[in-house]
Amino acid sequence: MTCAQLLLTLLRERYAVDTVFGIPGVHTVALYRGLEGSGMRHVTPRHEQGAGFMADGYARATGRPGVCLIITGPGMTNIATAMGQALADSIPMLVISSVSRRDTLGRGQGRLHELPSQQQLMAGVSRFSHTLLDPSALPEVLARAFAVFEGQRPGPVHLEIPIDLFDAPVALAELPPPARLFRPAPDPEGLALAADWLRAAKRPLVLLGGGCVDDPAAARALVERLDAPTATTINAKGVLGRAHPLDLGANAALPAVRELAREADVILAVGTELGETDYDVVFDDGFELRGRLIRIDLDAQQLVRNQQVSLGLVADAGRTLALLAENFPEPLSRGGTQRTADALAALDLNNDPALAPFVPLYATLQEVLPQALLVGDSTAPVYAGNHLVSQPAPRRFFNASTGYGTLGYGLPAALGAQLGQPTLPVVALVGDGGVMFTLSELATAVEECLPVVIVLWHNQGYEEIRRYMDAQGVTRCGVDIQAPDFQVVAAGFGCQAVRVGDPAGLAQALASRPLDAPLLVEVNADAWQQAATSTDDLH
Repeated sequence: MTCAQLLLTLLRERYAVDTVFGIPGVHTVALYRGLEGSGMRHVTPRHEQGAGFMADGYARATGRPGVCLIITGPGMTNIATAMGQALADSIPMLVISSVSRRDTLGRGQGRLHELPSQQQLMAGVSRFSHTLLDPSALPEVLARAFAVFEGQRPGPVHLEIPIDLFDAPVALAELPPPARLFRPAPDPEGLALAADWLRAAKRPLVLLGGGCVDDPAAARALVERLDAPTATTINAKGVLGRAHPLDLGANAALPAVRELAREADVILAVGTELGETDYDVVFDDGFELRGRLIRIDLDAQQLVRNQQVSLGLVADAGRTLALLAENFPEPLSRGGTQRTADALAALDLNNDPALAPFVPLYATLQEVLPQALLVGDSTAPVYAGNHLVSQPAPRRFFNASTGYGTLGYGLPAALGAQLGQPTLPVVALVGDGGVMFTLSELATAVEECLPVVIVLWHNQGYEEIRRYMDAQGVTRCGVDIQAPDFQVVAAGFGCQAVRVGDPAGLAQALASRPLDAPLLVEVNADAWQQAATSTDDLH
Protein backbone atom coordinates (compact mmCIF):
# COMPACT_ATOMS: atom_id res chain seq x y z
CA MET A 1 0.00 0.00 0.00
CA THR A 2 1.00 3.64 -0.20
CA CYS A 3 2.26 5.65 2.74
CA ALA A 4 -1.04 7.60 2.84
CA GLN A 5 -3.08 4.38 2.82
CA LEU A 6 -0.93 2.93 5.59
CA LEU A 7 -1.49 6.05 7.68
CA LEU A 8 -5.28 5.79 7.41
CA THR A 9 -5.18 2.06 8.09
CA LEU A 10 -3.10 2.50 11.22
CA LEU A 11 -5.28 5.30 12.56
CA ARG A 12 -8.50 3.36 12.13
CA GLU A 13 -7.51 -0.27 12.73
CA ARG A 14 -4.69 0.03 15.24
CA TYR A 15 -5.67 3.15 17.16
CA ALA A 16 -9.48 3.12 16.72
CA VAL A 17 -9.65 6.72 15.49
CA ASP A 18 -13.25 7.43 14.44
CA THR A 19 -13.16 11.17 13.69
CA VAL A 20 -10.64 13.44 11.96
CA PHE A 21 -10.73 17.21 11.52
CA GLY A 22 -9.21 18.86 8.48
CA ILE A 23 -9.39 21.18 5.49
CA PRO A 24 -8.15 19.57 2.28
CA GLY A 25 -5.49 21.39 0.28
CA VAL A 26 -3.40 20.73 -2.79
CA HIS A 27 -0.66 19.31 -0.58
CA THR A 28 -2.96 16.81 1.18
CA VAL A 29 -5.21 15.56 -1.63
CA ALA A 30 -3.28 12.30 -1.79
CA LEU A 31 -3.89 11.82 1.91
CA TYR A 32 -7.64 11.96 1.31
CA ARG A 33 -7.59 9.09 -1.19
CA GLY A 34 -9.31 6.26 0.61
CA LEU A 35 -10.60 8.35 3.52
CA GLU A 36 -14.16 7.82 2.38
CA GLY A 37 -15.06 4.28 3.31
CA SER A 38 -12.30 4.09 5.92
CA GLY A 39 -14.77 4.12 8.80
CA MET A 40 -13.54 7.53 9.96
CA ARG A 41 -15.78 10.60 9.97
CA HIS A 42 -14.15 13.63 8.35
CA VAL A 43 -15.27 17.01 9.70
CA THR A 44 -14.36 20.12 7.71
CA PRO A 45 -13.96 23.23 9.87
CA ARG A 46 -13.79 26.68 8.30
CA HIS A 47 -10.32 27.46 9.65
CA GLU A 48 -7.42 25.32 10.87
CA GLN A 49 -7.59 26.96 14.28
CA GLY A 50 -11.17 25.70 14.44
CA ALA A 51 -9.91 22.22 13.54
CA GLY A 52 -7.47 22.30 16.44
CA PHE A 53 -10.07 23.55 18.91
CA MET A 54 -12.54 20.87 17.74
CA ALA A 55 -9.92 18.19 18.24
CA ASP A 56 -9.20 19.63 21.69
CA GLY A 57 -12.89 19.59 22.67
CA TYR A 58 -13.28 16.05 21.32
CA ALA A 59 -10.28 14.90 23.37
CA ARG A 60 -11.41 16.56 26.60
CA ALA A 61 -14.93 15.18 26.28
CA THR A 62 -13.88 11.61 25.46
CA GLY A 63 -10.35 11.11 26.81
CA ARG A 64 -9.25 9.98 23.33
CA PRO A 65 -6.81 11.91 21.13
CA GLY A 66 -8.25 14.41 18.67
CA VAL A 67 -6.76 13.97 15.17
CA CYS A 68 -6.23 16.71 12.56
CA LEU A 69 -5.13 16.60 8.91
CA ILE A 70 -3.53 19.94 8.04
CA ILE A 71 -1.84 21.44 5.00
CA THR A 72 1.70 22.76 4.85
CA GLY A 73 2.65 26.28 5.93
CA PRO A 74 -0.41 28.49 6.64
CA GLY A 75 -2.41 25.50 7.81
CA MET A 76 0.21 24.85 10.46
CA THR A 77 0.61 28.45 11.56
CA ASN A 78 -3.19 28.66 11.82
CA ILE A 79 -3.44 25.59 14.07
CA ALA A 80 -0.48 26.54 16.25
CA THR A 81 -2.66 28.55 18.65
CA ALA A 82 -4.96 25.59 19.25
CA MET A 83 -1.94 23.36 19.82
CA GLY A 84 -0.63 25.87 22.35
CA GLN A 85 -3.90 25.64 24.31
CA ALA A 86 -3.79 21.83 24.20
CA LEU A 87 -0.15 21.77 25.29
CA ALA A 88 -0.85 24.06 28.25
CA ASP A 89 -3.69 21.82 29.46
CA SER A 90 -2.07 18.44 28.61
CA ILE A 91 -4.66 17.48 25.98
CA PRO A 92 -3.85 14.59 23.58
CA MET A 93 -3.92 15.78 19.97
CA LEU A 94 -2.32 14.30 16.85
CA VAL A 95 -1.66 16.84 14.10
CA ILE A 96 -0.66 15.25 10.80
CA SER A 97 0.52 17.67 8.15
CA SER A 98 2.13 17.75 4.78
CA VAL A 99 5.48 19.44 4.20
CA SER A 100 7.50 20.27 1.08
CA ARG A 101 9.22 17.55 -0.92
CA ARG A 102 12.27 15.98 0.70
CA ASP A 103 14.66 17.37 -1.90
CA THR A 104 13.47 20.95 -1.25
CA LEU A 105 13.33 20.98 2.56
CA GLY A 106 15.13 23.96 4.06
CA ARG A 107 16.32 25.33 0.73
CA GLY A 108 14.28 28.53 0.69
CA GLN A 109 13.23 28.22 -2.95
CA GLY A 110 9.89 29.97 -2.50
CA ARG A 111 7.86 26.81 -2.90
CA LEU A 112 4.11 26.87 -2.21
CA HIS A 113 3.41 27.10 1.55
CA GLU A 114 7.14 26.89 2.33
CA LEU A 115 8.52 27.69 5.79
CA PRO A 116 12.23 27.72 6.70
CA SER A 117 11.58 24.90 9.18
CA GLN A 118 7.99 23.84 9.80
CA GLN A 119 9.14 21.20 12.28
CA GLN A 120 11.10 23.71 14.34
CA LEU A 121 8.10 26.03 14.44
CA MET A 122 5.73 23.30 15.66
CA ALA A 123 8.17 21.85 18.19
CA GLY A 124 7.36 24.74 20.52
CA VAL A 125 3.66 23.81 20.74
CA SER A 126 3.96 20.02 20.83
CA ARG A 127 5.42 17.22 22.91
CA PHE A 128 7.46 16.37 19.84
CA SER A 129 7.47 17.14 16.11
CA HIS A 130 8.75 14.57 13.63
CA THR A 131 9.49 14.71 9.90
CA LEU A 132 8.88 11.35 8.25
CA LEU A 133 11.69 10.63 5.77
CA ASP A 134 11.19 6.89 5.41
CA PRO A 135 7.60 5.61 4.94
CA SER A 136 8.48 2.27 6.54
CA ALA A 137 9.09 4.19 9.81
CA LEU A 138 5.47 5.38 9.97
CA PRO A 139 4.23 2.62 12.36
CA GLU A 140 7.03 3.41 14.80
CA VAL A 141 6.42 7.15 14.73
CA LEU A 142 2.68 6.72 15.32
CA ALA A 143 3.46 4.30 18.15
CA ARG A 144 5.62 7.00 19.72
CA ALA A 145 2.78 9.51 19.43
CA PHE A 146 0.25 7.24 21.10
CA ALA A 147 2.82 6.33 23.76
CA VAL A 148 2.82 10.02 24.68
CA PHE A 149 -0.98 10.02 24.84
CA GLU A 150 -1.26 6.82 26.87
CA GLY A 151 1.92 6.54 28.92
CA GLN A 152 3.15 9.99 29.94
CA ARG A 153 1.91 13.54 30.35
CA PRO A 154 -0.11 13.99 27.16
CA GLY A 155 -0.19 16.91 24.76
CA PRO A 156 -0.11 17.58 21.02
CA VAL A 157 2.19 15.59 18.74
CA HIS A 158 3.02 16.79 15.23
CA LEU A 159 3.88 14.46 12.36
CA GLU A 160 4.77 15.99 9.00
CA ILE A 161 5.01 13.95 5.81
CA PRO A 162 6.75 15.29 2.69
CA ILE A 163 4.34 15.49 -0.22
CA ASP A 164 6.45 13.14 -2.32
CA LEU A 165 5.95 10.35 0.26
CA PHE A 166 2.14 10.17 0.30
CA ASP A 167 2.03 7.95 -2.77
CA ALA A 168 5.29 6.15 -2.01
CA PRO A 169 4.84 2.35 -1.76
CA VAL A 170 5.39 0.69 1.59
CA ALA A 171 6.27 -2.99 1.76
CA LEU A 172 5.66 -4.22 5.30
CA ALA A 173 4.96 -7.58 6.84
CA GLU A 174 1.72 -8.00 8.75
CA LEU A 175 1.59 -5.41 11.48
CA PRO A 176 1.76 -6.71 15.05
CA PRO A 177 -0.97 -5.65 17.47
CA PRO A 178 -0.38 -2.37 19.34
CA ALA A 179 1.60 -2.53 22.53
CA ARG A 180 -0.28 -2.31 25.82
CA LEU A 181 1.25 0.51 27.83
CA PHE A 182 0.92 0.77 31.59
CA ARG A 183 1.69 3.99 33.42
CA PRO A 184 4.17 3.92 36.31
CA ALA A 185 3.14 2.95 39.82
CA PRO A 186 4.44 4.94 42.82
CA ASP A 187 7.61 3.89 44.60
CA PRO A 188 6.56 1.77 47.62
CA GLU A 189 8.82 3.64 50.05
CA GLY A 190 7.54 7.03 48.90
CA LEU A 191 3.94 5.81 49.01
CA ALA A 192 4.34 4.56 52.57
CA LEU A 193 5.91 7.84 53.67
CA ALA A 194 3.11 9.83 52.04
CA ALA A 195 0.53 7.69 53.86
CA ASP A 196 2.33 8.26 57.16
CA TRP A 197 2.33 12.02 56.70
CA LEU A 198 -1.33 12.08 55.72
CA ARG A 199 -2.27 9.89 58.70
CA ALA A 200 -0.50 12.18 61.13
CA ALA A 201 -1.88 15.39 59.64
CA LYS A 202 -4.18 17.53 61.77
CA ARG A 203 -5.28 19.91 59.01
CA PRO A 204 -4.86 18.11 55.65
CA LEU A 205 -5.78 19.64 52.32
CA VAL A 206 -6.11 17.90 48.94
CA LEU A 207 -5.63 19.59 45.56
CA LEU A 208 -6.92 17.64 42.56
CA GLY A 209 -6.06 18.63 38.98
CA GLY A 210 -6.99 17.52 35.49
CA GLY A 211 -4.69 14.51 35.80
CA CYS A 212 -7.36 12.87 38.00
CA VAL A 213 -10.29 12.94 35.58
CA ASP A 214 -9.97 9.32 34.49
CA ASP A 215 -10.25 7.96 38.03
CA PRO A 216 -12.97 9.87 39.88
CA ALA A 217 -13.89 6.88 42.08
CA ALA A 218 -10.31 6.60 43.37
CA ALA A 219 -10.19 10.34 44.05
CA ARG A 220 -13.49 10.31 45.96
CA ALA A 221 -12.51 7.26 47.99
CA LEU A 222 -9.22 8.77 49.18
CA VAL A 223 -10.64 12.22 49.91
CA GLU A 224 -13.43 10.69 51.99
CA ARG A 225 -11.05 8.45 53.93
CA LEU A 226 -8.75 11.38 54.64
CA ASP A 227 -11.70 13.59 55.60
CA ALA A 228 -9.85 16.45 53.91
CA PRO A 229 -11.19 19.61 52.28
CA THR A 230 -10.43 19.37 48.56
CA ALA A 231 -9.91 22.04 45.95
CA THR A 232 -10.48 20.89 42.38
CA THR A 233 -9.05 22.82 39.45
CA ILE A 234 -11.21 23.96 36.55
CA ASN A 235 -10.19 20.90 34.51
CA ALA A 236 -10.97 18.62 37.47
CA LYS A 237 -14.54 19.79 37.99
CA GLY A 238 -16.87 16.87 38.59
CA VAL A 239 -14.16 14.50 39.85
CA LEU A 240 -15.88 14.38 43.26
CA GLY A 241 -19.39 14.56 41.80
CA ARG A 242 -21.90 17.38 42.16
CA ALA A 243 -21.90 19.30 45.47
CA HIS A 244 -19.68 16.83 47.35
CA PRO A 245 -19.40 17.90 51.03
CA LEU A 246 -15.59 17.99 50.83
CA ASP A 247 -15.39 19.89 47.51
CA LEU A 248 -14.17 23.48 47.74
CA GLY A 249 -14.49 23.85 43.98
CA ALA A 250 -12.04 25.76 41.78
CA ASN A 251 -11.73 28.54 44.33
CA ALA A 252 -8.08 28.33 45.36
CA ALA A 253 -7.54 32.00 44.49
CA LEU A 254 -10.25 33.19 46.90
CA PRO A 255 -9.52 34.25 50.53
CA ALA A 256 -11.25 31.48 52.50
CA VAL A 257 -9.59 28.69 50.51
CA ARG A 258 -6.23 30.45 50.61
CA GLU A 259 -6.54 30.51 54.39
CA LEU A 260 -7.12 26.73 54.41
CA ALA A 261 -4.04 26.36 52.24
CA ARG A 262 -1.86 28.47 54.53
CA GLU A 263 -2.93 26.62 57.66
CA ALA A 264 -2.75 23.09 56.19
CA ASP A 265 0.03 21.02 57.76
CA VAL A 266 0.05 18.40 54.95
CA ILE A 267 -1.07 19.08 51.37
CA LEU A 268 -1.62 16.35 48.79
CA ALA A 269 -1.53 17.71 45.21
CA VAL A 270 -2.41 15.20 42.47
CA GLY A 271 -2.19 15.74 38.72
CA THR A 272 -2.05 19.52 38.98
CA GLU A 273 0.48 22.09 37.82
CA LEU A 274 -0.28 24.35 40.80
CA GLY A 275 -0.25 27.00 38.09
CA GLU A 276 -1.39 30.60 38.01
CA THR A 277 -4.63 30.18 36.06
CA ASP A 278 -6.03 27.79 38.67
CA TYR A 279 -4.54 29.01 41.94
CA ASP A 280 -3.85 32.71 41.37
CA VAL A 281 -6.48 34.17 39.03
CA VAL A 282 -6.19 37.46 40.95
CA PHE A 283 -2.50 37.49 39.93
CA ASP A 284 -0.99 38.54 43.27
CA ASP A 285 1.08 35.40 44.02
CA GLY A 286 -0.96 34.98 47.18
CA PHE A 287 -1.48 31.21 47.14
CA GLU A 288 0.86 29.94 49.86
CA LEU A 289 1.54 26.37 51.00
CA ARG A 290 3.43 26.34 54.29
CA GLY A 291 2.97 22.70 55.28
CA ARG A 292 4.50 19.52 53.88
CA LEU A 293 3.63 19.23 50.20
CA ILE A 294 3.17 15.79 48.64
CA ARG A 295 2.90 15.84 44.85
CA ILE A 296 1.88 13.08 42.43
CA ASP A 297 2.43 13.60 38.71
CA LEU A 298 3.46 11.70 35.58
CA ASP A 299 5.94 14.48 34.78
CA ALA A 300 8.95 14.47 37.11
CA GLN A 301 9.82 18.07 36.22
CA GLN A 302 6.34 19.24 37.18
CA LEU A 303 6.89 17.99 40.72
CA VAL A 304 9.37 20.78 41.41
CA ARG A 305 7.61 23.69 39.70
CA ASN A 306 5.61 26.52 41.32
CA GLN A 307 5.68 25.29 44.94
CA GLN A 308 8.34 23.79 47.21
CA VAL A 309 7.73 20.03 47.28
CA SER A 310 8.53 17.85 50.30
CA LEU A 311 7.74 14.47 48.74
CA GLY A 312 7.25 13.76 45.05
CA LEU A 313 5.92 10.61 43.43
CA VAL A 314 6.36 10.15 39.67
CA ALA A 315 3.34 7.98 39.00
CA ASP A 316 -0.11 7.63 37.49
CA ALA A 317 -2.66 9.65 39.44
CA GLY A 318 -5.48 7.12 39.57
CA ARG A 319 -3.36 4.15 40.56
CA THR A 320 -1.58 6.15 43.24
CA LEU A 321 -4.84 7.46 44.68
CA ALA A 322 -6.18 3.89 44.88
CA LEU A 323 -3.02 2.56 46.53
CA LEU A 324 -2.96 5.43 49.01
CA ALA A 325 -6.57 4.73 49.95
CA GLU A 326 -5.64 1.14 50.88
CA ASN A 327 -3.58 2.61 53.72
CA PHE A 328 -6.76 3.97 55.27
CA PRO A 329 -9.21 1.08 55.58
CA GLU A 330 -11.29 3.12 58.00
CA PRO A 331 -12.12 6.78 57.30
CA LEU A 332 -10.33 9.29 59.50
CA SER A 333 -12.27 11.99 61.31
CA ARG A 334 -10.71 15.45 61.24
CA GLY A 335 -13.62 17.78 60.71
CA GLY A 336 -13.10 18.01 56.97
CA THR A 337 -16.75 18.41 56.08
CA GLN A 338 -17.19 21.22 58.58
CA ARG A 339 -13.99 22.96 57.48
CA THR A 340 -15.22 22.81 53.90
CA ALA A 341 -18.67 24.10 54.81
CA ASP A 342 -17.16 26.96 56.82
CA ALA A 343 -14.92 27.98 53.91
CA LEU A 344 -17.79 27.89 51.43
CA ALA A 345 -19.97 29.90 53.82
CA ALA A 346 -17.23 32.49 54.11
CA LEU A 347 -16.95 32.66 50.32
CA ASP A 348 -20.75 33.06 49.95
CA LEU A 349 -20.34 32.76 46.20
CA ASN A 350 -24.01 33.14 45.29
CA ASN A 351 -24.06 36.59 46.87
CA ASP A 352 -20.69 37.78 45.61
CA PRO A 353 -21.52 40.94 43.57
CA ALA A 354 -19.15 39.85 40.77
CA LEU A 355 -20.76 36.42 40.48
CA ALA A 356 -24.39 37.01 41.45
CA PRO A 357 -25.67 37.91 37.94
CA PHE A 358 -24.52 34.51 36.70
CA VAL A 359 -26.09 32.45 39.48
CA PRO A 360 -29.48 32.33 37.67
CA LEU A 361 -27.68 31.51 34.40
CA TYR A 362 -26.15 28.33 35.79
CA ALA A 363 -29.25 27.53 37.85
CA THR A 364 -31.28 27.60 34.64
CA LEU A 365 -28.78 25.43 32.78
CA GLN A 366 -28.77 22.90 35.61
CA GLU A 367 -32.56 22.85 35.84
CA VAL A 368 -33.27 22.43 32.13
CA LEU A 369 -30.13 20.52 31.04
CA PRO A 370 -28.75 18.88 34.20
CA GLN A 371 -26.42 16.54 32.30
CA ALA A 372 -25.09 19.16 29.91
CA LEU A 373 -21.44 19.36 29.01
CA LEU A 374 -20.40 23.03 29.29
CA VAL A 375 -17.62 24.36 27.05
CA GLY A 376 -16.44 27.92 27.54
CA ASP A 377 -14.44 30.67 25.92
CA SER A 378 -12.72 33.46 27.83
CA THR A 379 -15.83 35.45 28.75
CA ALA A 380 -17.57 36.81 31.84
CA PRO A 381 -20.04 33.92 32.35
CA VAL A 382 -17.16 31.43 32.15
CA TYR A 383 -15.02 33.31 34.68
CA ALA A 384 -17.99 33.17 37.03
CA GLY A 385 -18.74 29.55 36.16
CA ASN A 386 -15.24 28.54 37.17
CA HIS A 387 -16.30 29.36 40.73
CA LEU A 388 -20.02 28.55 40.61
CA VAL A 389 -20.40 25.39 38.55
CA SER A 390 -20.57 21.93 40.09
CA GLN A 391 -20.87 19.00 37.68
CA PRO A 392 -21.99 15.39 38.25
CA ALA A 393 -18.97 13.87 36.47
CA PRO A 394 -15.57 14.88 35.08
CA ARG A 395 -15.08 15.99 31.46
CA ARG A 396 -18.33 17.99 31.67
CA PHE A 397 -16.84 21.51 32.12
CA PHE A 398 -13.80 22.94 30.41
CA ASN A 399 -12.81 26.23 28.84
CA ALA A 400 -10.00 28.39 27.51
CA SER A 401 -9.53 30.61 30.56
CA THR A 402 -6.92 28.16 31.89
CA GLY A 403 -3.38 27.70 30.65
CA TYR A 404 -2.81 29.39 27.31
CA GLY A 405 -6.02 31.45 27.56
CA THR A 406 -7.02 31.73 23.89
CA LEU A 407 -10.06 33.52 22.51
CA GLY A 408 -12.32 31.80 20.01
CA TYR A 409 -12.05 28.40 21.70
CA GLY A 410 -15.60 27.90 22.97
CA LEU A 411 -17.64 27.40 19.79
CA PRO A 412 -15.39 24.95 17.89
CA ALA A 413 -14.40 23.07 21.06
CA ALA A 414 -18.09 22.57 21.85
CA LEU A 415 -18.61 21.10 18.36
CA GLY A 416 -15.75 18.67 18.97
CA ALA A 417 -17.25 17.74 22.34
CA GLN A 418 -20.64 17.10 20.73
CA LEU A 419 -19.05 14.85 18.11
CA GLY A 420 -17.32 12.93 20.88
CA GLN A 421 -20.37 12.73 23.18
CA PRO A 422 -23.41 12.70 20.86
CA THR A 423 -25.83 11.56 23.59
CA LEU A 424 -25.10 14.49 25.93
CA PRO A 425 -26.44 18.04 25.57
CA VAL A 426 -23.53 20.41 24.88
CA VAL A 427 -23.60 24.13 25.63
CA ALA A 428 -21.01 26.60 24.35
CA LEU A 429 -20.56 29.67 26.56
CA VAL A 430 -19.10 32.50 24.48
CA GLY A 431 -18.89 36.30 24.42
CA ASP A 432 -19.60 38.68 21.56
CA GLY A 433 -15.91 39.59 21.34
CA GLY A 434 -14.32 36.13 21.54
CA VAL A 435 -16.83 34.37 19.30
CA MET A 436 -15.83 36.61 16.40
CA PHE A 437 -12.49 34.75 16.24
CA THR A 438 -14.23 31.54 15.11
CA LEU A 439 -17.83 32.50 14.30
CA SER A 440 -17.46 30.88 10.89
CA GLU A 441 -17.64 27.48 12.62
CA LEU A 442 -21.42 27.99 12.84
CA ALA A 443 -21.32 26.68 9.27
CA THR A 444 -19.67 23.49 10.48
CA ALA A 445 -22.29 23.06 13.20
CA VAL A 446 -25.10 23.40 10.66
CA GLU A 447 -23.41 21.17 8.09
CA GLU A 448 -22.77 18.41 10.63
CA CYS A 449 -26.27 18.74 12.21
CA LEU A 450 -24.77 19.21 15.68
CA PRO A 451 -27.36 20.21 18.31
CA VAL A 452 -25.01 22.48 20.26
CA VAL A 453 -26.60 25.36 22.15
CA ILE A 454 -24.44 28.49 21.81
CA VAL A 455 -25.14 30.87 24.70
CA LEU A 456 -23.66 34.19 23.55
CA TRP A 457 -23.15 36.78 26.30
CA HIS A 458 -23.43 40.12 24.48
CA ASN A 459 -21.85 42.91 26.50
CA GLN A 460 -20.70 45.13 23.64
CA GLY A 461 -17.02 44.37 23.40
CA TYR A 462 -14.11 43.18 25.52
CA GLU A 463 -15.52 43.74 29.01
CA GLU A 464 -12.69 42.02 30.89
CA ILE A 465 -10.05 44.21 29.22
CA ARG A 466 -12.20 47.31 29.76
CA ARG A 467 -12.14 46.61 33.49
CA TYR A 468 -8.37 46.11 33.47
CA MET A 469 -7.87 49.39 31.61
CA ASP A 470 -10.12 51.21 34.07
CA ALA A 471 -8.34 49.70 37.05
CA GLN A 472 -4.94 50.71 35.65
CA GLY A 473 -6.04 54.22 34.78
CA VAL A 474 -5.61 53.57 31.04
CA THR A 475 -7.96 55.35 28.65
CA ARG A 476 -10.11 52.75 26.93
CA CYS A 477 -8.88 51.89 23.48
CA GLY A 478 -9.72 48.99 21.18
CA VAL A 479 -12.23 47.40 23.54
CA ASP A 480 -15.55 48.97 22.52
CA ILE A 481 -15.77 47.07 19.27
CA GLN A 482 -18.61 46.89 16.78
CA ALA A 483 -20.53 43.62 16.83
CA PRO A 484 -22.65 42.31 13.95
CA ASP A 485 -26.33 41.50 14.22
CA PHE A 486 -25.85 37.95 15.43
CA GLN A 487 -29.45 37.02 14.61
CA VAL A 488 -28.89 37.94 10.97
CA VAL A 489 -25.47 36.28 10.87
CA ALA A 490 -26.85 33.07 12.35
CA ALA A 491 -29.72 33.06 9.86
CA GLY A 492 -27.18 33.47 7.06
CA PHE A 493 -25.50 30.27 8.19
CA GLY A 494 -28.86 28.50 8.45
CA CYS A 495 -28.71 28.43 12.26
CA GLN A 496 -31.77 29.10 14.39
CA ALA A 497 -31.27 32.04 16.78
CA VAL A 498 -33.17 33.84 19.54
CA ARG A 499 -32.55 36.81 21.83
CA VAL A 500 -33.22 36.60 25.57
CA GLY A 501 -32.79 39.00 28.47
CA ASP A 502 -33.74 37.00 31.54
CA PRO A 503 -33.65 33.45 32.99
CA ALA A 504 -37.21 32.70 31.90
CA GLY A 505 -36.35 33.46 28.30
CA LEU A 506 -33.24 31.30 28.51
CA ALA A 507 -35.18 28.41 30.03
CA GLN A 508 -37.77 28.57 27.25
CA ALA A 509 -35.06 28.62 24.57
CA LEU A 510 -33.24 25.65 26.10
CA ALA A 511 -36.41 23.64 26.52
CA SER A 512 -37.44 24.13 22.88
CA ARG A 513 -33.99 23.70 21.33
CA PRO A 514 -33.74 21.61 18.14
CA LEU A 515 -32.26 18.14 18.59
CA ASP A 516 -30.64 17.91 15.16
CA ALA A 517 -29.26 21.41 14.60
CA PRO A 518 -27.45 24.16 16.52
CA LEU A 519 -29.21 26.99 18.35
CA LEU A 520 -27.73 30.44 19.04
CA VAL A 521 -29.11 32.06 22.19
CA GLU A 522 -28.01 35.69 22.32
CA VAL A 523 -28.17 37.04 25.88
CA ASN A 524 -28.47 40.81 26.26
CA ALA A 525 -26.05 41.32 29.15
CA ASP A 526 -27.51 44.65 30.32
CA ALA A 527 -31.07 43.33 30.34
CA TRP A 528 -29.98 40.13 32.09
CA GLN A 529 -28.14 41.98 34.84
CA GLN A 530 -31.12 44.28 35.40
CA ALA A 531 -33.41 41.26 35.64
CA ALA A 532 -31.02 39.58 38.09
CA THR A 533 -30.88 42.72 40.24
CA SER A 534 -34.68 42.99 40.25
CA THR A 535 -34.93 39.35 41.32
CA ASP A 536 -32.46 39.96 44.14
CA ASP A 537 -34.48 42.97 45.29
CA LEU A 538 -37.64 40.86 45.49
CA HIS A 539 -35.86 38.49 47.88
